[in-house]
Amino acid sequence: MTAIDPARAVAVVGTGTMGQGIAQVALVAGHPVRLYDAVPGQAEEAARAIAARLGRLVDKGRLDAAGRDAALARLRPAARLAELADSALVIEAIVERLDAKQKLFQELESAVADDCLLATNTSSLPVTAVAGALRLPGRFVGLHFFNPAPVLPLVEVVRGRATDDAAAERARATVAAWGKTPVACADTPGFIVNRLARPFYAEAFRVYEERGADPATIDAVLRESGGFAMGPFELTDLIGQDVNDAVTRSVHEAFFHDPKFTPSLAQGRLVQAGLLGRKAGAGWFPYADGAERPEPSTAEPCEAPAEIGWHGPVPPVCAPLRAMIEEAGVKVVRDSTPHEPEWYIGLPGGTRLTLTKGEAATPQNGETTIHFDLALDYRSCTRVALAPSRKAPEADVRAAVGLFQALGKKVSVIDDVPGLIVARTVAMLVDFAEDAAARGVASREDIDTAMRLGVNYPRGPLEWGRELGLERIRNILWGLDQEYPGGRYHPSLSLRRRAAVEESLL
Repeated sequence: MTAIDPARAVAVVGTGTMGQGIAQVALVAGHPVRLYDAVPGQAEEAARAIAARLGRLVDKGRLDAAGRDAALARLRPAARLAELADSALVIEAIVERLDAKQKLFQELESAVADDCLLATNTSSLPVTAVAGALRLPGRFVGLHFFNPAPVLPLVEVVRGRATDDAAAERARATVAAWGKTPVACADTPGFIVNRLARPFYAEAFRVYEERGADPATIDAVLRESGGFAMGPFELTDLIGQDVNDAVTRSVHEAFFHDPKFTPSLAQGRLVQAGLLGRKAGAGWFPYADGAERPEPSTAEPCEAPAEIGWHGPVPPVCAPLRAMIEEAGVKVVRDSTPHEPEWYIGLPGGTRLTLTKGEAATPQNGETTIHFDLALDYRSCTRVALAPSRKAPEADVRAAVGLFQALGKKVSVIDDVPGLIVARTVAMLVDFAEDAAARGVASREDIDTAMRLGVNYPRGPLEWGRELGLERIRNILWGLDQEYPGGRYHPSLSLRRRAAVEESLL
């Protein structure tokens, strides 16, 4: 199926920020564009705003003046839906209310030809439900752009229950012709990105609610150790706490209150207080003029141990650490007993320093342990989080801090939180992605593409699972499930099965 001919008109209904962005994308791709808004004068105002943005692109050298002038000549505000009659595609970007969208599309069906594609940009409503009142629901698709639409490359192409193959393919080809990256998605709550991104926020908020670490520290660990572009606290302040919380609650409701999608009480309190983030001047962080952002908790300099023990089979993700430790001038003494089941670093006072496996560092057997967090890459990361057990001697805590500082890392010592910060977040992201792939939400390739491009993750979650090994991911979740019974962390059936297959091949 080929893309819609650029000579054919594209209409955008709803001219807020997202509608304007989608219209700009279609306009720059060469289409005549019709703008319609139910509020009188709003379409004309949107056309002026688009003209101003195209002018700024000219100023920056990203568009020549002739291209701008040609695009603006193709842009036309419409006063009535009947003026959209010649459109080959109509994209709706109005208020997120099912009744309003259904009413609009019923009216559009009377205004456009039967071969016109109809699309909704909804991020939370079921595409099937929006199309349910239509005479021809087969031509209806979801085209979920991400804000700002002219900049972000991802578009989720969502098939409703009645969407025809030809309509979905034509929509996908058109989006690709516009220079975007389409991913095919089934009509499930949150689609791909809003469904799979929930743990990125939820786990950070839960660590905060348990007073494991403060927002600035959690953000810093996820950025500087996990490789994420932004931490969840600063990101939700940018998105708007009300917007992010509403999506979480919508997905939670749609999944019949599944504990894996439970909203954050702390975030809900922010919304109730009107602390909605940047747009309100304060959220998790202050944004008023002159306000100082809190700094992450960072350990003071400590002396590295002269010697450490190296015991048991090292996980592949930690393999670079031995060479890094030796390069830092710390002597590594290898364990002479070959039967140690778990890898750990022996500190001078006898405390075990080990990568978190999901459980708390304070065990019932009285061992003194310090857990360290997962990193995207231990060589390139700039910060590592440590969680000492309650009985860990202060001298060994300082030795662990000094060891990582000798490797050039900042160190954040947090409370004894099961799974720390990065490990529990990544494990949940992988689990959500494995479950979505097994349920046919999207292909494995499209899932990873969506999460890299839609929310700028350093790796797709399925790729991350392959890198770390699904057995390790499963075991982290089992550890968390022991610490927090109730189902939130119980690994999905798909993850358990794939981890078992992986184990059998070792």
